[in-house]
Parts: sequence; structure tokens; C-alpha cells
Amino acid sequence: MKKVIWLFSLLIFCKWIGGGGECLARSVVYTQADSMLVERLLDESSGLPKSESRILFFAKKFLGTPYVAGTLEVGKQEQLVVNLHELDCTTFVETVLALCIASEHVQPNFQAFTDALCTLRYRQGRLEEYPSRLHYFSDWIEDNCSMGLVEEVSVEQLPFSAVQTLQTDYMSRHPEKYRQLTENSYFLELIRQCEKRLIGRKVHYIPKNALNKKADVLPIQDGDVLALTTCLSGLDVSHLGFAVWVEGKLHLLHASMKYKKVVLDCQTLYHYSNSLKSQTGVRIVRLIK
Repeated sequence: MKKVIWLFSLLIFCKWIGGGGECLARSVVYTQADSMLVERLLDESSGLPKSESRILFFAKKFLGTPYVAGTLEVGKQEQLVVNLHELDCTTFVETVLALCIASEHVQPNFQAFTDALCTLRYRQGRLEEYPSRLHYFSDWIEDNCSMGLVEEVSVEQLPFSAVQTLQTDYMSRHPEKYRQLTENSYFLELIRQCEKRLIGRKVHYIPKNALNKKADVLPIQDGDVLALTTCLSGLDVSHLGFAVWVEGKLHLLHASMKYKKVVLDCQTLYHYSNSLKSQTGVRIVRLIK
């Protein structure tokens, strides 16, 4: 069936239990199939036992969903895009976390989901223009930590033996790769300002050669967001996914560009990351429940 995009203007104001602030979304783009899927998944999660990972429950519902990049670039103006049928690594993580947050809401419905998605994706939950989207994952971590939605698991000791000095300037050095930056020089300047706030900061991470250690050594839980750090010039993180322990070994549940769909990778995370020269290790982000 051909997709029909439903677009409506709205003002959403929400206060998150345990943190967060106003969530302002001027417009939401979605299909009826997506809204129905959100409602169904939220309904299915209502009976989950507390011992089961709510994040992995939702994440595994997307296994086999096609990998598609650029799904947020809809229309001339920035809009909150909901697309559960085409995911990249970032929209997969955001969608799953938004479902998890919405499932704990007093009214777990589609609006609770869009509220959560807006808050996660945009600076302080305010959708304004393109630069208000949290493009760098280091910025995403800092912003969502400040609202009490997530925490970064990190200490200045083993196994966090590696340090990354952020040099986030990829977008401003390659504006031709971003339609919004070529069309609006003011947006480019705002992006530069966002980058400058991050440049020079030091973050501790677990190097990839330590990812073959056991669960009693690595402070990683099922359902943690794993941000794969990179040495690529101008970038901080090159890929995202969820941690899954399988028979005592760490795997990545992610929207895979290689497999063109959401998969629980058959390779351990140790072998996956060591097969890619540009990946250096992982940062750990945990949803606050």
C-alpha cells in the first residue's frame, strides 16, 4: 500500500518525571501505519515483567526493518519525523528509547511517544530549526543527560582506559553534504557554534581491544546504548546500537548498513569493531528508569 504522509501542526508541552523540560514540536510527519504500530507496541509492553529489559523488548520488534539513511530530511522546514518502517542507526536508537519512555507514561500512547522522541532528538526538547537537532552524538549525550533522561557510564579507570579529545567539525568542513547548510549560511554558523562547544572536551571510553572481556568486568548491561567512537576526522561517534549479552559474549543489536536492516549481529562486538580500522571503542549510555 502506498504510504500517505499525515502532517499536522501542533504544540506539545510536556514535563518528564525525573527530569526534562518543555517539549515543543511544531509539526509531526508520520504514516497511519506508524502511529498504529506505536500504539500496538506500547499496548504489548504493558504486561512486561520488571525482570525483562524493556529496551530490548522494543528493539527486537524491529529486527529485519530496512536500513534507510536520510529519513529525517523531509520538506523545507525542520519537522519531527516518525518513521518506524525505515531506520538508520540513530533513528533506531531514538525510536526504541522513545517507546521505552512512552511506555512508562501515565498515558502510554502515540502522543507520549512523539513527546519523548522530540525531547531526545532536539536540544532541550525544542524543535526550532535544523541546528536545534542534536547532530553529534556527544552533544546528544550531554543534552539528554542534562534533562535527566540518560546517564553516561564512565569512570577515569579501567576498563575506560582510552581518552578521546573531541574534534567535532565535520559538518562545518563539509557543508556541501547537508542541504540545509548549503541553503542557509546562518544555519551553518549555528552549527559551527555547536561544534565549538564540544571541541577540546575529553571523554573516557572503553578501547575496542577490551571488548572481549566478560560481563563481570565490563560495566555494560543488556539494553545499554553503545556509541562506537571513531578516529575519522571531525567526528566523535560513527555508529550506535544496543548491547546484548549472548552466552557471556557482547553483541550489538543495530540498524546495520552492511546488512541493510536491523540485526542482532552474529559477530561479537569485539570482532565487529576490530574489523573496522576507524572504530576505536565504545561509550556507554544508559536510559534512566
